[in-house]
Amino acid sequence: MNVTMTPRKLESENARFEGSGGVSAENRDIGFRPAFLDTRTRTIHLSRFGDGRPAPFHLLDGLPDELVLARHACGRVAKVRASVVSGFVRDGRFFTREEAAAALSGLH
Repeated sequence: MNVTMTPRKLESENARFEGSGGVSAENRDIGFRPAFLDTRTRTIHLSRFGDGRPAPFHLLDGLPDELVLARHACGRVAKVRASVVSGFVRDGRFFTREEAAAALSGLH
């Protein structure tokens, strides 16, 4: 069962992958950029702020409206489709958090 992506889920993922290389702060120096993959369409979306600027961490606010299921009253994204997973892009390839962590562990 897929769980919809929410800011809380992103926080949980960051806590789970802390220290493994599966978070932005631990892998950006080797070229990983935070991104999302829509597994339904296989489309990769770089993480962006709501105004379109690249975000240095996972942020739902810059995802296209067609992926957004709910917004808070202030306009911030509250929930996106369950087909959206967080990960990273490096050299044009999408890596899940697990794959990024494995790639980083292979460098040490």
